Amino acid sequence: MCENLGEIAAPAATGFGLAQCFRRDRRYNGPDQHPDRPGKDRPSKAPTLQRVPEWGKALLAGGIASCCAKTAVAPLDRTKILLQAHNSHYKHLGIFSTLEAIWRREGVQGWYKGNWCQMVRIFPYGAVQFMAFEQFKKALTPRLDHPHLAKLLAGSLGGMAAVILTYPLDMVRVRLMFQVKGEHLYEGIWHTFRTIWAQEGGIMAFYRGFVPTLIGMVPYSGLSFFTFDTLKQLLLESGPAIFLQHGGEGDRALRAPVNLVLGGVAGAIAQTASYPLDVTRRRMQLAVITANADKFSGCVQTLLTVYRTDGVKHGLYRGISVNYLRVIPQVAMSFCVYEICKQLFRMEQNPPNSQPNSRLEQNPPNSQQNSRKEHTYNLQRNSNSQKTAENSTEKTQNSKLS
Repeated sequence: MCENLGEIAAPAATGFGLAQCFRRDRRYNGPDQHPDRPGKDRPSKAPTLQRVPEWGKALLAGGIASCCAKTAVAPLDRTKILLQAHNSHYKHLGIFSTLEAIWRREGVQGWYKGNWCQMVRIFPYGAVQFMAFEQFKKALTPRLDHPHLAKLLAGSLGGMAAVILTYPLDMVRVRLMFQVKGEHLYEGIWHTFRTIWAQEGGIMAFYRGFVPTLIGMVPYSGLSFFTFDTLKQLLLESGPAIFLQHGGEGDRALRAPVNLVLGGVAGAIAQTASYPLDVTRRRMQLAVITANADKFSGCVQTLLTVYRTDGVKHGLYRGISVNYLRVIPQVAMSFCVYEICKQLFRMEQNPPNSQPNSRLEQNPPNSQQNSRKEHTYNLQRNSNSQKTAENSTEKTQNSKLS
């Protein structure tokens, strides 16, 4: 009876389900006709995120992270440029004295002078840098025996790619930020572009200081990405549980304060290694408007001139204290926001031991021998079990006969 009732109810249930689907399809005849209010009929946003490639998510996440980080430290960024290039109004002042003098002379907007140009530059810069790092790391890790070397090279190549694509915007930004109130040579981004192009020799004028920038990006970007990624993987694998947070699908990630600390450590190490080349770049970028074009025309010449004139502490590392105050929170926030965006965009988190770190892990040297031994052991075990079964059968038959 129950079976007959089940056979009768099955077509009815199927028909009811088809009717429900039919009515639902009539109400929502396209993806744009779904209601905005949440409900069981609302389409999921997960497929939209899944359709976006990983490199596209990395582009967006890197751009957002870099813009947030740069805006937070914009006052210190301008202070660093004024001190590095020996601006006549501020060269005898310290960090906080310069910040105060800028506020008194130009107001709060003086702290953010050139920041709009900074955003125009930093979004593509950060987007390309983070995206290129992720792609280079994926490409280099299986090809190199040392995963740490792959991270270092990927970080350097990512930074170099970003510099090549956005360097002219950096030149414009530095020119705007170097100006003080009442002594403006440039009136905006477009005017700065036109003036540099017309008065300083066309496209090549936008690449003054490009060589030391590119060279300096090798240790700076390489060490920052390498340090952060290595420390992150170390804590994910063996760090205390208080540092970790677990996602809804079992993904493990570090908490935001931990990412901030790791990013700050990475920024401090990278900046110390590359700062003399950063000073060289700024001197070359500002040589024309400071009447020092002959002294600072080449990378090596500029580096030697700064060293001979001002020495190491007051020349090559002038302004590094303000740069620590700027770089450490900037890099910390950049990596922290990027990790948050990775979770929001459902990017690959690269959990520990999820992917082989080298060719040795992908193809262990004794894997074939171990598999052969295991196969031989299984064959012997099966043959022994068959013999045991045959012996037990013979004993049973003999007992019956007896």
